[in-house]
Amino acid sequence: MHVSSLPSPHGIGTIGNEARQLATILAEAGQRYWQMLPVGPTGYRDSPYQSPSTFAGNPLLIDLPDLVERGLLAAREIKPLTELPKNQVAFGPLIKQKSKLLSKAASRQEVDRGLASFLKTPWLENYAAYTALKEANDLRSWTDWPGALALRQQPELSRAIAKVRRRMELEVGIQYLFHQQWESLRAHCRKLGVVLIGDVPIFVAHDSADVWSQPDLFELDDRGNPTVVAGVPPDYFSKTGQRWGNPLYRWDLLRADGYKWWNERMTASLSRFDLVRVDHFRGFCAYWEIPATEVTAVKGRWVPGPGVGLFQELAGQSQLPIIAEDLGVITPDVTALRQRFGFPGMRVGQFGFDDEPETALHNPDNFPPDVVAYTGTHDNDTTVGWFWGNNRRHDRRRLTRHRRRLLERVGTRGEEINWDLIELVMASKAETAIVPVQDLLGLGSEARMNTPGKEEGNWVWRMDGPLPDHVLTRLRETTAASDRHQTSDIRHQTDPRSDLKSDV
Repeated sequence: MHVSSLPSPHGIGTIGNEARQLATILAEAGQRYWQMLPVGPTGYRDSPYQSPSTFAGNPLLIDLPDLVERGLLAAREIKPLTELPKNQVAFGPLIKQKSKLLSKAASRQEVDRGLASFLKTPWLENYAAYTALKEANDLRSWTDWPGALALRQQPELSRAIAKVRRRMELEVGIQYLFHQQWESLRAHCRKLGVVLIGDVPIFVAHDSADVWSQPDLFELDDRGNPTVVAGVPPDYFSKTGQRWGNPLYRWDLLRADGYKWWNERMTASLSRFDLVRVDHFRGFCAYWEIPATEVTAVKGRWVPGPGVGLFQELAGQSQLPIIAEDLGVITPDVTALRQRFGFPGMRVGQFGFDDEPETALHNPDNFPPDVVAYTGTHDNDTTVGWFWGNNRRHDRRRLTRHRRRLLERVGTRGEEINWDLIELVMASKAETAIVPVQDLLGLGSEARMNTPGKEEGNWVWRMDGPLPDHVLTRLRETTAASDRHQTSDIRHQTDPRSDLKSDV
């Protein structure tokens, strides 16, 4: 469940009181893990996977009532946000209203010892400069800024930064507000024994502080535009593949520098989370390179990734707390890389009953221990929506063969197909099981978080209230029945990253 989907009176879920309440009831229901999407600022089409910074926190997730309690905002100032929708995130008006409030709060906070320490954060200055300059240039992509600014040429860059210095200070202040609230949430979760799982996309957005500040690490031309971009080749999901458009890394330069940038990235992620899911793990073995001039992913090629060398550098003498997203067509070298470093892979129950060749991998009866098992992910439909679709009368005669196969396996009529699949996944041999909150609630396609390839309507779903008691009771009972219930010793462990064991 992403933070933005939490119930809140101010237009979006936040890392404040609602997040702490969720962590509390999860612990009471015997749960050990809370997994969420990337918590960086959202980018193109409000996607958390196209962030303008792989390091910064998302200001929209800052809790406003907390700022009122601290005297940084007045209650009357945040009241207009209560008019925003309660069951979805209306990003347009939310960004417009909340950005102004956060700037006010940042301007009113006093410099303290914590802020003085936070100012030493390595990525902060470049992020603040990028954000302030982007605002000064009508929010255009950095490659459309005046040439000297786009290419970071002196003395023009220094003069431009001097003009936006006040805006930069406010951006730093906003990031400090996020940092303070996040540390409070994390401390609360650790006290409860609830492990936070984050998400690290393998690639970064082109229009980002990361690429603007270190363009030499990416495959760009002399004006900063990508020469090749990321994606995946055609498959049974798409005849033309997926052209993501992210710039590709210059792995040769990263390797020569000891993968310093990746070390900094993972260090920052693991300072915020106890574990991280690394998206598109197969790209570390080989990635699909598409000429930037191509409009689809058809005319691409496989290029070797950094492989073992990157993770040897990142791991040092310790085991990395990583979940490897190894979905799709996975070659033996990807599995070997994952297993060499002890990274659990992923399995998705919804995939386990289709007629595709890799179906057997995702059948819960076949899950090995070294995976994290899901009923579905943020890129899938909800289990109810996937199973019944537009079949509102739940007519079993209209079900496809693989859906009938699932009913035969669970021995029900599918009235609670979400719980059928939850119980099947939890009863598997997978050491860890994660359930999307939409499946706990038995919601249909209207609650889907993301539809890959869809232009509008993604990332907006929200709960309109807390998790009901009867759902939490059933979750607790199902968890206990599968011997995954959180025990008291877990609540008080000092390092919840120490293993990935059999708890939800």
